[in-house]
Amino acid sequence: MQHRTLGKTGLSIAPLVFGGNVFGWTADEKTSFDLLDAFTGAGFNAIDTADVYSRWVPGNEGGESETIIGKWLKRSGLSRDKVVVITKVGSDMGQGRRDLRRSWIIEAVEKSLKRLQTDHIDLYLSHWPDPETPYEETLEAHASLVKAGKVRAFGASNLDAGQLQASFEAADTAGLPRYGALQPEYNLYDRAGFEGALAGLCQREEIGVITYYSLASGFLTGKYRTKADTEGRARGEDVAHYLDDKGLRILAVLDEVAAKTGAKPAEVALAWLMAKPAVTAPIASATSLAQLASLTKAASLSLSAEQVSALDTAGAAS
Repeated sequence: MQHRTLGKTGLSIAPLVFGGNVFGWTADEKTSFDLLDAFTGAGFNAIDTADVYSRWVPGNEGGESETIIGKWLKRSGLSRDKVVVITKVGSDMGQGRRDLRRSWIIEAVEKSLKRLQTDHIDLYLSHWPDPETPYEETLEAHASLVKAGKVRAFGASNLDAGQLQASFEAADTAGLPRYGALQPEYNLYDRAGFEGALAGLCQREEIGVITYYSLASGFLTGKYRTKADTEGRARGEDVAHYLDDKGLRILAVLDEVAAKTGAKPAEVALAWLMAKPAVTAPIASATSLAQLASLTKAASLSLSAEQVSALDTAGAAS
């Protein structure tokens, strides 16, 4: 499988990243192991998680996803350099705030490394903006981890164009390395936050981009078409707001393209992201081998210019 260069980070990844937010939540340990075996067995190599996954589940404390990935890494038999592990720091892990202070990053990375049972993290992301901490302090902490060999590359998530530009300026003034990758929310429905200034900045500065909520919490799979479809589902509340005229218009075009290509709507939605010049790879998660087999087909699905344009139009701001 042809890999894509992740900006100037030095990392190379397949065009689809597995979303580890489901591990310890909607996928138990055995299921998670099976999914990771199948994902890497199909030629994909990047896994995304965060220290806070899945703290939102009653009884969980955070770190559950990293722990499962760590156990899998140990038993998989794969050479460590064959897997790109992406995790994040900065969410509230009980300290009561989003936190990118140097002291917290240095403490948190050791906990992540222990849970992941590895001596290094391939890509370490600042999960959320922390307006109380200067960019220079955060960047210096990340740079020190790279120097120590505990992190190969670092980036950020959830920054807008102004914040990302400000981080570049702070890095340049302080003589520190810049964020090399960005993880924004971006999908066929949610486009305004990335398209335009932020996408342009990432392209100009050669920032690797890995999108999250790539399937809009499952809405773009096509399995949620009425309010009744969301009832009793783990992500039902997250999906309900997509059931408006714009969402239904997108589903209609996804159905049309799926019918013409022989693909499923989710595969088309991911292929649309993969076709975007500013995107390196989308993140998508699965909780069954059947779901995973479908998602991985997106990497070999080539959409025509007309099909991309039709999808663009369907999801445009109305």
